[in-house]
Amino acid sequence: MDTTRKLWLGLAALLLASFGVLLYMGSDIHQKAPPMPDKVVTESGQTLFTKADFERGRQVWQTTGGQQLGSIWGHGALVAPDWSADWLHREAVAMLELRSRAETGLPYANLDEADQARIQALVKPELRKNTHDPATNTITVSDERAQAIASVAAHYSSVFSNDPATAELRETYAMKNNTVPDQESREKLAAFFWWTSWAAVTNRPDDVKSYTANWPYDPLVGNTATPSSFLWTVFSVIFMIAGIGLLGWHYASWHSKEEHATPPAQDPLKGLKITPSMKATAKYFWVVIALFLVQILLGATTAHYQVEGQEAYGFAIAEILPYSLTRSWHTQLAVLWIATAWLGTGLYIAPAISGHEPKFQRFGVNFLFTCLIIIVVGAFAGQWFAVMQKMGIQYNFWFGHQGWEYTDIGRFWQIFLFIGLLLWLVLMGRALWPALKRKDEMSSIVGLLFMSVVAIGLLYGAGLMWREHTHISLVTYWRWWVVHLWVEGFFEVFATAVISFLFVKLGLIRGKTATINVLFATIVYMAGGVLGMFHHLYFAGTTTAVVALGASFSALEVVPLALIGMEAFETWRHSRATPWMERYRWPIMFFLAVSFWNLVGAGVFGFLINTPLALYYMQGLNLTALHGHTALFGVYGMLGIGLMLFCLRGLKPESLWSEGLLRSSFWTFNIGLGLMAMLTLLPLGVLQLQAVLENGYWYARSADFMGRPIIDMLVWMRVPGDTIFAAGAGLMAWFVFRQWILPQREKAGAAIAASESV
Repeated sequence: MDTTRKLWLGLAALLLASFGVLLYMGSDIHQKAPPMPDKVVTESGQTLFTKADFERGRQVWQTTGGQQLGSIWGHGALVAPDWSADWLHREAVAMLELRSRAETGLPYANLDEADQARIQALVKPELRKNTHDPATNTITVSDERAQAIASVAAHYSSVFSNDPATAELRETYAMKNNTVPDQESREKLAAFFWWTSWAAVTNRPDDVKSYTANWPYDPLVGNTATPSSFLWTVFSVIFMIAGIGLLGWHYASWHSKEEHATPPAQDPLKGLKITPSMKATAKYFWVVIALFLVQILLGATTAHYQVEGQEAYGFAIAEILPYSLTRSWHTQLAVLWIATAWLGTGLYIAPAISGHEPKFQRFGVNFLFTCLIIIVVGAFAGQWFAVMQKMGIQYNFWFGHQGWEYTDIGRFWQIFLFIGLLLWLVLMGRALWPALKRKDEMSSIVGLLFMSVVAIGLLYGAGLMWREHTHISLVTYWRWWVVHLWVEGFFEVFATAVISFLFVKLGLIRGKTATINVLFATIVYMAGGVLGMFHHLYFAGTTTAVVALGASFSALEVVPLALIGMEAFETWRHSRATPWMERYRWPIMFFLAVSFWNLVGAGVFGFLINTPLALYYMQGLNLTALHGHTALFGVYGMLGIGLMLFCLRGLKPESLWSEGLLRSSFWTFNIGLGLMAMLTLLPLGVLQLQAVLENGYWYARSADFMGRPIIDMLVWMRVPGDTIFAAGAGLMAWFVFRQWILPQREKAGAAIAASESV
């Protein structure tokens, strides 16, 4: 059995085992998620909440933007509080006050340290005790706790209204006035927030940790890191070191055996025939640039909300585009423009691989493009109507704002997008089919490319697995199938296969070598990438098994990044292999940037927050945004731009590229992203982490902390990096559109001289 066949069998076995465990753990999450009771009653028999209140409250929360306005269990936006942590701390403080007055007749703040400790010792067990009765599906609370709940609910009712008493809080939280216009809806919203905080502090039956593994950290109520968090953090570090060692050994032993290819005398792709469907992909790249520019504008607006709250340089923009909406569009556009770049690349390269233009392929490419435009416009319009409270709860799930970060669009638009991806799969498959039938040194790379296309087309369907009232723990599970496996997983396999194919076609590496390298890299990446998804679910109402799997396998995600310097060197070597490679210098330079940000953004900043103990304190702080920005744009965004430039080189083969524009754009992207990370996200995240360790998670996300002058200063420090980054986007946009608006052709003499000098 040859090496290629062994690797294919190994990859198949790995994926079957990984997805088998993934599905099994999904059923475990379904069975052991925090219970949602039919009703919550007091010891005196008063009904506080019903299941209908919780369900309605969640729907109201989703219409406000859901995880795009504050967060729940740590998942969501960073400006407003984590509502679970905030409610929990406020309820604990209210109970301490009530118990103190009942026991001593004095306010809690007036007690000495010993008496405060005694009162805490009385309140803490009451909060942590599980009074859920499975037989009646009822939670019982004391009358005293009911008073505390009522006082916190009144506070939230004020915050989500236009009450002048909480106007300053709304400004700090970047909330528009009357976020929830009617009182009844605000009461239901408060019920939902209470249930999320109840799950965060209440011990599981016959256990000493809460349903969310004691997250958030709040020593006042006994929420501290669990022993399993310490244990699996240690094991994850050991797994990472062992994995890096094994991969290093393999690289050292295998790399020396590779046969280096001799580059051809002329560009093999120079004479590539551009088919009608390949030409039709140009509009995809125009849209990539347009979406990218809008995303940057919305990102700047979203960041500015941290300073002025409800305004932008004095304009009351929150009444038209509130923070939750600009953030929704900003995060979704990031995925959309990157995905569009990759989809366009696939449609361009498929006929190039097979040399076959199927009948009506151009029509299919144009039809899919039209569908994508309709989806973006329709989904974003629906979200605006939802957040502005102009749609109504009954239509929100299907056409408005689902509230789940990165998977926010209404269900109708999700289904439409899924159908669009299936159409893309069909278009790719019919164009690749002749190449799939061929048996040559490229067969495995084409097969892996098609496998990733199938996975990309089908895996988005995981976003359709939840319904309007599916338990939040299970929604979180399926949502990360889309965000982690779809975006971070198989798109990366797709890109790796595409780049390897391009390098083989350019004669820079041998087909057999590329096949083995791509298959091996896919196995290494998927070994940690599939089950590593669980590190997003540590505190989402899951069990210790999820923590163990997430810690162990997410550590392996870092392993292939340890040798990223070697990959960067190979990429750089390819760019200098022969003089005609100058034509592909800038696509390869962007691939080089991908290698750098893979190491820094995905590797260093990713592992910084991925272990259970680290994420326990850092989830939902700016340190997670640090990882998100540097990995999402630094890796996937740079890769999307590099692939786009490769396609543009083929679409406009005789066009003279402006070295100055591309050089300036490349460096402003990298410098701007670096400044954004180092001047704002990293120092702000470190300050928040210190606040968590000293006072509890609630404080690091509170108005008292986020309203401090130093926080405003750090947010303003984003301006240099954001401005430089935006300038890079403008330069790239001008470069792309100039290829069609003001094209300049290469001088024939220069082209001949370059050819003869090889």
